[in-house]
Amino acid sequence: MAMLTDFSGEWLIYRDLAIALATGLLIGVERGWTMRGERKGARVAGIRTFGLIAGLGGLVALIAQSLNLIMAAILLAGIVIMLGFSHAKTIHEPDGRSITNFVVSLLTLCLGLLAGSGYPALAMAGAAITTGLLSMRSELHGFLGKLGSTDINVMIRFALIALAVLPFLPNRDFGPYDAFNLQQLWFVVILVTGLSFAGYVANRLFGESHGTVVTAVIGGAYSSTAVTASLAQRLRGEDSNRRTLSAGIALASAVMYVRVLLLTFILARFAFVPLAMILTPAALVAAVIGLLQLRRSGAAKTDKSVETRNPVRLLPAFFFALTVAAMSLAARWAEAEFGTSGIAYLVLIMGSFDVDAAIITLGALPPETILSNLAGFVLAMTVLANMLFKAGVAGFTAGWKNGRSAVAALVASSIVLAIAGLVSFVALDIHF
Repeated sequence: MAMLTDFSGEWLIYRDLAIALATGLLIGVERGWTMRGERKGARVAGIRTFGLIAGLGGLVALIAQSLNLIMAAILLAGIVIMLGFSHAKTIHEPDGRSITNFVVSLLTLCLGLLAGSGYPALAMAGAAITTGLLSMRSELHGFLGKLGSTDINVMIRFALIALAVLPFLPNRDFGPYDAFNLQQLWFVVILVTGLSFAGYVANRLFGESHGTVVTAVIGGAYSSTAVTASLAQRLRGEDSNRRTLSAGIALASAVMYVRVLLLTFILARFAFVPLAMILTPAALVAAVIGLLQLRRSGAAKTDKSVETRNPVRLLPAFFFALTVAAMSLAARWAEAEFGTSGIAYLVLIMGSFDVDAAIITLGALPPETILSNLAGFVLAMTVLANMLFKAGVAGFTAGWKNGRSAVAALVASSIVLAIAGLVSFVALDIHF
């Protein structure tokens, strides 16, 4: 039994060293292929060198664990100095490749150390990610070339919202009725803002090169109302492209239904099934009408994309957090004073102005505070209010002559939504 244990321990050592070598070889393949056209002697490191660097890292980690920590530190320092000298002669090359190779060499050494220390899976994952990033040099540089000042501001602001605030907020209930938990509150702000940020990024990557319909569908993921207003404004001045623009409005609303269901599933899952039963028919109607209008238009895209504003702004994010906090407090007060009916009426009224805030408010309530059927019905009615508002925006902005197709699509979906809500209200015997 002792011999079997020893053999198993040796096998793990061999495995870790082999994986350390493999991480270097993987990175070395990409580096060697990238620099295959360099003149002889210009390449500082290739596939063999990177493999050996990672292998050395694995051996240093083994020495540190089994022999002498000071000796391992001396060896590690010697390797780093050797790498620095080997790259120093090309440090001033215009393309900066030597800098990249030096950094990658240090990273490869670290991955070898990681594998030799007993974390082979993490080392291989790191090598795969590193290789992927290195191989995407042209794509990443091309992406950076497309960025404008607005895009940089969006990324910085989302980083501030997601990373600079959340860690410093307390994770405990406090305030009247224990209605406030700042960390949970800000987390849902990050979630909602993150959906908007993801839609904005997708729009910048794919939408602008594919025209109206694609940007409308992507834009529906973060603001179908903004998409409706933008396309309706164009409808007023265009005669030849009305069906495509109307299709974009309908499809953006269909995506909005999906967004609402996704947020409900994440934040207020108890209301998801009854809400899905009401929203799904309306979403299908919006999608079918949009696709039919698109088909009749004879074009799947146009040369002009949808104007979309910056979806990640700090003041609206703080205002949204305050709105959700006020709704949470009001919901707890309504429950204490009027019971379930008070919560339902409050969410219905306030949710008509902000569906996301209504979803978050319901999700923050204690379990079994409100029946799932009633919660789903109330959320569906807030969506109906939003749809009717968008129909009004489309009709008022585009005018009846140019905007009637878009208004008809939104009204048709709203009628189906109202009928589904009424059927659910009667069939499920919902009471306020």
